[in-house]
Amino acid sequence: MTPFCRYCDGPLTDPDDTVLLWHEEGMSGPGRDVYAHRAHADLVEPDPVLLRIFARVLIAKAARSGD
Repeated sequence: MTPFCRYCDGPLTDPDDTVLLWHEEGMSGPGRDVYAHRAHADLVEPDPVLLRIFARVLIAKAARSGD
């Protein structure tokens, strides 16, 4: 299966032009790797939903440590 670029949705056919960005965990199964073209790797933004969840966890930890 050919991976696709997270930024432009283009197929990644050249292994030398493919960059592994991160691994997304799956709810049931092994999850999947996220790739981009080398030129697009710095342009890919992280998933905003995951950032909000991470921020809530950090806020909850800070609130507990302040007790």
